[in-house]
Amino acid sequence: MNKILIITYYWVPSGGSGVQRWLKFVKYLPQLGWEPIVLTVDANKASYPQIDNTLEKDIPQSVRVERTNTREILNVYKKVSPEKEIPFGGFSDEKPPSLFQKISRFIRGNFFLPDPRKGWNKYAYKRACEIIEKENIKYVVTTSPPHSTQLIGLKLKKKFPAIRWIADFRDPWTDIHYYKKLYPTAIAHNINKRYECNVLENADKIIVTCEATKNTLLSKSSRLKTDKFSVITNGFDTDDFVTVKRNLLGKFTITYIGILYNTTDIEGFLDAFSQLNDKENCLLRFVGHSGIISAEINKRNLQTYTEILPQVKHEEAIQLMADSSVLVLLAPNNDKASFFLPGKLFEYLASRRPILCIASPDNEIRQIIEKCNAGKSFDYHETDKMLDFLNEQKNNWSISGISELTNDSYMQYSRKELTNSLSQDLQN
Repeated sequence: MNKILIITYYWVPSGGSGVQRWLKFVKYLPQLGWEPIVLTVDANKASYPQIDNTLEKDIPQSVRVERTNTREILNVYKKVSPEKEIPFGGFSDEKPPSLFQKISRFIRGNFFLPDPRKGWNKYAYKRACEIIEKENIKYVVTTSPPHSTQLIGLKLKKKFPAIRWIADFRDPWTDIHYYKKLYPTAIAHNINKRYECNVLENADKIIVTCEATKNTLLSKSSRLKTDKFSVITNGFDTDDFVTVKRNLLGKFTITYIGILYNTTDIEGFLDAFSQLNDKENCLLRFVGHSGIISAEINKRNLQTYTEILPQVKHEEAIQLMADSSVLVLLAPNNDKASFFLPGKLFEYLASRRPILCIASPDNEIRQIIEKCNAGKSFDYHETDKMLDFLNEQKNNWSISGISELTNDSYMQYSRKELTNSLSQDLQN
């Protein structure tokens, strides 16, 4: 079997889609002739925004997981911040920032480059060198964010030029939708761009999750060629849906699951919901880190029809998807929104519930939903069209009690199929 070292900051017990991408690859790679070794951070010292121990079941017993020490400035931030929590998405999930938060963002965006988790790098690099030499590793994967992890791969490639280094970008680097909210100075921005360019030029293979990210990263240097890039989207694991029950709820339930960023424009959708017929039989549910939503709900007096739940375990999130009548997907509304192709999209597809997508016309989310005939997409302020869609789905629900999509084209996004693609890319 080919041994492969996978260097990832986010790993079980951390929760979130960033964990699941490589957790699922690791789950299925041994079936394709690979022996993964995972190098990650000591979970007791890491700064994880969320925890999900239920993901442990997906790690094959044969897979070796190595953990190292780290130095985490975000754990200090957690102690001194008013919220007493690790920020999601580079602080972009916060409500309109206070002076403390603005200062924190500026410090993070200018003094901890490329990100605050770079304190793990020296420990991870040392252990990676030991593993490569002892196990005669030929393949190394670094996955980000945090993008500081890519600098580990860059350093390893210089020390071991014979290894095949694959850099996996789950999100863009300097083009992420919240980048400007970190108030980077010109100096900081140039440092980040130099880091980014060095990684892109020196990696043997670059894997991204969507075409928009590929095209943007490809433009960073004239030395980059198209054949160096591969697009492997996130996906869903069929095993996660085997035991899911389709509960018939007493209310027409519209569900949004995940982080609501400050760059998310939700007003048009809420205006549509507020005009929905017979709202007494409706429930609007937000699940996850959604601190920005309460004010908008209160402004429209929708408290009676709304439920806001904290972040839940992955298996609970899947059950909530299955219990819903309509699933809502919101892309950030800014010039970087085209890079937003969230992992939950594919689990939405696998749940076989109609999707109401709100995204700009050029967003790949729209193309995938259309290709899978899985719902409808709208621009941010197409309130009347959203309302028509919701009323249509509500009428269907009142007749059958549940709406289940029958198109099976979404199966191309199963984790098994995607791991097959990964296996080929690792060697080509």
